[in-house]
Amino acid sequence: MRETIFSENAPQPIGPYSQGVKVGNTYYLSGQIGLNPLTGAFTSDTDVVVQAKQVMENIKALLESQHLTFDHVVKSSIFLKSMNDFSKVNEVYAQYFADVFPARETVEVSKLPKDALVEISVICVKPE
Repeated sequence: MRETIFSENAPQPIGPYSQGVKVGNTYYLSGQIGLNPLTGAFTSDTDVVVQAKQVMENIKALLESQHLTFDHVVKSSIFLKSMNDFSKVNEVYAQYFADVFPARETVEVSKLPKDALVEISVICVKPE
């Protein structure tokens, strides 16, 4: 059974997609960029650290809406406008996980939605 995930505490979709989808005990959360959910604007247009923090807070809001934590994340994908920001984003990212990190890839892309500097999506599994 497929269920749509929605939280008012995360930015609204800017296109024809859901904030996330649940199938069985697996949760697929759409990529988040550093938009403030209240204003729909970037928390910073130029600071990748500020954007990365907002991205992680947006993911946290979606997780919490499903009674999940970062401990449930088994896979993440990070998209960077510049691979030069890799270490800065890593520092922010690591603060949200305990001792066990999910599988992950990080890639540089030529452009992200709304000219974001970073986008992160995650897949979670909740044991039954």
